[in-house]
Amino acid sequence: MIQKLSLSEKIGYGLGDMAANFVFQAMLALQLSFYTDTFGLTPAQAGTLFLVVGLCAAVLNPVMGAIADRTNTRWGKFRPYLLWTAVPFGIMGVLTFTTPNLSAGSKIIYAYVTYALLRIVYTVNNVPYASLTGVITGDPDERTSIASWRQIFANSAGFIVQSLAVPMIAWSGHGNSAKGYQLTMGLFSVIGGVLFIVAFASTKERIQPDPKQKSSLGQDLADLVKNGPWIALFLATMFYFIAIVMRSSVMLPFFKYAAHDQNLFSWFNGFGLASLLVGVAVSSKLSARFGKRSLFITSMVLTGILAAVLFVLPTQGTTLIFASEILRQFAFGCSCPVLWAMMGDVADYGEWKTGRRATGTVTSAVVFALWLGLALGGAIAGWLFQAYGYVPNATQTAHSLAGILLVASIYSGLAFFATAVCLIFYPITRAKNQEIADELAERRLKFAPQETPGA
Repeated sequence: MIQKLSLSEKIGYGLGDMAANFVFQAMLALQLSFYTDTFGLTPAQAGTLFLVVGLCAAVLNPVMGAIADRTNTRWGKFRPYLLWTAVPFGIMGVLTFTTPNLSAGSKIIYAYVTYALLRIVYTVNNVPYASLTGVITGDPDERTSIASWRQIFANSAGFIVQSLAVPMIAWSGHGNSAKGYQLTMGLFSVIGGVLFIVAFASTKERIQPDPKQKSSLGQDLADLVKNGPWIALFLATMFYFIAIVMRSSVMLPFFKYAAHDQNLFSWFNGFGLASLLVGVAVSSKLSARFGKRSLFITSMVLTGILAAVLFVLPTQGTTLIFASEILRQFAFGCSCPVLWAMMGDVADYGEWKTGRRATGTVTSAVVFALWLGLALGGAIAGWLFQAYGYVPNATQTAHSLAGILLVASIYSGLAFFATAVCLIFYPITRAKNQEIADELAERRLKFAPQETPGA
């Protein structure tokens, strides 16, 4: 049973990830520099903060998935959380990037509290949002299509944040970076709140579990650990985001201290993210032709190679650095929608094997790997900066410059290669994906009520 979606619903769904990425991209590209160069933490303190809060918050993802699976409202299981979290999400986005006038010890406490609350709100919002991919449609190609739209808008937010945030911070702060961060994140948060509400109003949940299905959280988790595709996707997701955050968090220091021109950071991200959007745009067609698994593996191998290339390029070779990033981001962009579409496919696989569907639990467990990767990647970057002798707002030694370059190239490249290795063990090929989708569609016809208009 093919479930084609309207363009307006695909766009509406995508705007939800644009909203989240006004904060998420700032966390990736700016938060380490914010904490060290503006807020006043040492790199080691920032790295430990990312790890401790990240690991604690990551544990909430499976809990949130179980809660979402058991939520029943007239709007569905997952959509309501976009509405309920729109305002708290924005508030915490601003407070996390605010520098209070406190003692050093109190500022550390403030950083832990605000970052922890941001991560909690993000989890309550993002796990249900990610789960929507698996219940808006049961068609594998349409699922990839909506994931592509999601990534187009997510990376459009990334383009805005990574290209414009640094000059916006300088302009709005008039030399006061603390004020600049607060005002810039305030603007992003207001826009994000509006977009969350639009996403809530634009989407509809269509895939429902069998109303006779009875399962406990323990049963859902037992099904999960027996789900081979989920295990492979969990590990791949963890390394994927370790690589992303290591690469993203180090590029501003790279241009500031190694290339000696911080303004290049915005141009670098602008060209790179424009190329990424092209990769996202062609991802759906490539996935339909070659399958999600093959496309993802190829994307990760090429991304790892092109990340590592930075190590042999001259730090003043702007043209070569930009060219390699344009190619790297195109290759990387091809993978972006695939990951989120595969989460729905893994939920389908679990239902196909066991007769029980737990979309929120499956998705949240993969999102747990996402946040685990972010926590580990942020911690590793911060600790490596400390180990190589990085000193904020100072001339760097040759040793610290070497560390910055290694994190940006070789170390992040290895994490992308590790992602590809994990995906070798992911067994859902394109043919298997379609077989599962067709069989589940036949099963659902036996219990699904007729669709009613409206949402």
